[in-house]
Amino acid sequence: MSKKVVNPTKVITGVKTRWSYANVWDPKSINGGTPKYSVSLIIPKDDTVTVNKIKAAIQAAYEEGEAKLKGNGKSVPALSTLKTPLRDGDLERPDDATYANAYFINANSATAPGVVDADRNPIMERSEVYSGVYGRASINLYAFNSNGNKGIACGLNNLQKIADGEPLGGKSRAEDDFASEEDDDFLS
Repeated sequence: MSKKVVNPTKVITGVKTRWSYANVWDPKSINGGTPKYSVSLIIPKDDTVTVNKIKAAIQAAYEEGEAKLKGNGKSVPALSTLKTPLRDGDLERPDDATYANAYFINANSATAPGVVDADRNPIMERSEVYSGVYGRASINLYAFNSNGNKGIACGLNNLQKIADGEPLGGKSRAEDDFASEEDDDFLS
């Protein structure tokens, strides 16, 4: 029997996590940077298990990355002074009901995440994964120090879709747009 190695900087989010800005099929460049796969994970504040796991992983990434964070400086900056990825939706997105009473964390990766369904079968149909679905995410937290910016970042490993949700972003579905028979008799 193999012994499972526990990685303190890796987190699997809970099933109530909602995906937003889901760029999981094609990498996208932000402000001319290297194209990356990414997703914003919206975590309800009442999912304290996931929130506490993320906070513990941020602390572990800080401790693991102290040398990197120190860089050429004399001391390691306090975690409280660094940029961390877990953000409060009520404070940062007060006008967006999707982020109400939730935290969010943006995860990205240079390589494509694996995407599976609730039964762990690979999802191949792009339309199955969109901003608004509910699912779990495998993420890892790590320290960074580049170009004078220091902090903790979130890497995206894999995604598991658990349930469909109302699509985010205001775009309606084709099935809904053409459900009306209003103009069906224009040829008669």
